[in-house]
Amino acid sequence: MADTRSTNVDEDTSKLPEMNQKKTEKNKRLAEDDEHEEMFGVCNEEDEEGSVSEESVYSGLEDSGSDSEGDEDDAEFGLCKNEAEQKDGGGQKKEEYEVDSSDEEDIRNTVGNIPMEWYKDFPHIGYNLDGKKIFKPIRNKDELDQFLEKMENPDYWRTVHDKQTGSDIVLSDEQVELVKRLQRGQFGDANFDEFQPSVDFFTNDVMLHPVTNRPADKRSFIPSLLDKEKVSKLVHAIKMGWIKPRRMRDDSQGRFYDLWGKEDSSLLAQHRMHLPAPKNPLPGHHESYNPPPEYLFTDEERALWEQQDPADRKLPFVPAKFSSLRQVPAFPRFIHERFERCLDLYLCPRQRKMRVNVDPEDLIPKLPKPKDLQPFPTTQSLIYHGHSALVRSISVSPSGQWLASGSDDGTVRFWEINSARCVKMVRVGGAVKSVCWNPNPCLCLLAVALDSLVVILSPALAERQVVSSSERLLVAHLEAEPAVGPVTWSDVEGEEHHQGLRLKIQHPKAVKQLAWHAKGDYLASVMPDHSSHQQVFIHQLSTRRSQNPFRRNKGLVQCVSFHPIRPYFFVATQRNVRIYNLVKQEMSKKLQANSKWISSMAVHPGGDHVICGSYDCRLGWFDLDLSTKPYKMLRHHKKAVRAVAYHRVYPLFASASDDGSVIVCHGMVYNDLLQNPLIVPVKVLKGHVVIHELGVLDVTFHPTQPWVFSSGADNTIRLFT
Repeated sequence: MADTRSTNVDEDTSKLPEMNQKKTEKNKRLAEDDEHEEMFGVCNEEDEEGSVSEESVYSGLEDSGSDSEGDEDDAEFGLCKNEAEQKDGGGQKKEEYEVDSSDEEDIRNTVGNIPMEWYKDFPHIGYNLDGKKIFKPIRNKDELDQFLEKMENPDYWRTVHDKQTGSDIVLSDEQVELVKRLQRGQFGDANFDEFQPSVDFFTNDVMLHPVTNRPADKRSFIPSLLDKEKVSKLVHAIKMGWIKPRRMRDDSQGRFYDLWGKEDSSLLAQHRMHLPAPKNPLPGHHESYNPPPEYLFTDEERALWEQQDPADRKLPFVPAKFSSLRQVPAFPRFIHERFERCLDLYLCPRQRKMRVNVDPEDLIPKLPKPKDLQPFPTTQSLIYHGHSALVRSISVSPSGQWLASGSDDGTVRFWEINSARCVKMVRVGGAVKSVCWNPNPCLCLLAVALDSLVVILSPALAERQVVSSSERLLVAHLEAEPAVGPVTWSDVEGEEHHQGLRLKIQHPKAVKQLAWHAKGDYLASVMPDHSSHQQVFIHQLSTRRSQNPFRRNKGLVQCVSFHPIRPYFFVATQRNVRIYNLVKQEMSKKLQANSKWISSMAVHPGGDHVICGSYDCRLGWFDLDLSTKPYKMLRHHKKAVRAVAYHRVYPLFASASDDGSVIVCHGMVYNDLLQNPLIVPVKVLKGHVVIHELGVLDVTFHPTQPWVFSSGADNTIRLFT
């Protein structure tokens, strides 16, 4: 121990001369500062009065580098030095009170050290000691003024904006030098030596023995008596109930709580959906035991009350009058009325329905104006008179020049469309159910269905080449062998041949509808019958052969149609529409009409859309690429829909109904598969007279013009253009 201590003392003794030299320099520096204070005493007095320049004191750069006191001394020293230079340079001694600013108003900001962002949107920047607002200085310089000031003011680069006072401050050379030193990462004080030698107050040698070897106290091994006393007081307070320990949570029941327990009852009442039961009305004068005379029934009123149904009576009892309350008997229907009241409360669902206030106009889709969708038929132009019974079917030739009609009077008439003149009439000997013109423009043939017979007519209303090609098609059967089956083919001779009848096809049942294939060689016929599987036949004129494409029919077949482009066959039953692939000989799709009884069907010229009319006043539009259910259901007619038709060229389709009207709709089909069809009803055409609950029976479009033909139960055919 003695050796170690002696070594430390020797080291400290060797450092004494260096420490004494530093102490002497420090004293000399303090003495020089005292001389400066005595020399510039006037300056210090002025500083105390508050005449220090605003640039040096409130520049925002005071607290940088060394201590604040040293910075203030430097600022005071610099100011007094400038004044001394002015005295020496001027050659004259200036007045002491010439620069005195004690009478001027102190414009310094007194809001304190607060974030100036608080007053960013206000015209003031704080409050003074009297509680009055300190307004910001007016700054109305635009970008042009700032640019001119930047170009003309040589001190613009050293001017900064003080947010606390709202004024511009020009930095002095010393402050600019201070900023540059700080930007370079140096110390703010230029005289500070960062590499001065450090003084080792303790030795760096590791000692073998500790500095003190005093044994540990006894209290280090004995429990504290003060802690023991404090614990005993806490235990006594817990026993007396003054301090309650924490209760242990019981997690066995689960942590459940009432979510709406702290909610206001009025708020709960607003969201409550249950309504209280309505109260019984209070008794009136008629229920009194001694009512006024005007409340008593007369004999006529009593007889009328007895004849009325109990639900229609205003009062469930007859008012009676008694002289005293003791004479009032028991009410005989009391238990019955209580039971009805309980039954009403039990069966009546009381629930508040939240109504949504919606403008009805917003629910209606925005449709284009009908005038923007022209052309479409609007007016009745011609009426074709001549039939003596209702006209069931009409058909237009592919050239658009002739119109064929079939009636219950047993005649088929051919009309010139433009003049409404009947150019030919053929008697077929029975009520005509359907007429259908061959769609091939190279042929001039008409198929007529009457009872169980299908007749092929050659009206000879076309050019010679078309008529001759039609005749050649009908005589091509001579080379083929006659087919044996339920359908019989036969030629027509004599007077009937002279009228234009060429072929007769005998069916086992009554034929209702006919449909041609687009090429004009195949003809389909429909014979609705529940008891037979032979409801649809397809005939080929060139070979005179007939075939039944279905072994059995699911449902009662109403109408059929060929696909205009692809080898598909549409068969409509009462509830469904089945689409068959004729090449693969299988059913490809089944459409659900969502109606009770389908009456008619039409296929769009593009082949991807189908419309179906029904006897329950509905018209369904099917998009075959979209779904098997109707894309849109139209309920515009008030009675059964008898016929529907598409136009070949224009985006139009029409429906005929027993209410005597034909509704024309705009049905635009887009090439973009993502865009749905646009369906807009554009015109209601009226003109037919309803006879025996029958109105318009058939409707068809002109092949090239936006005209529509309709035939009705009033024995007329009408053209709307």
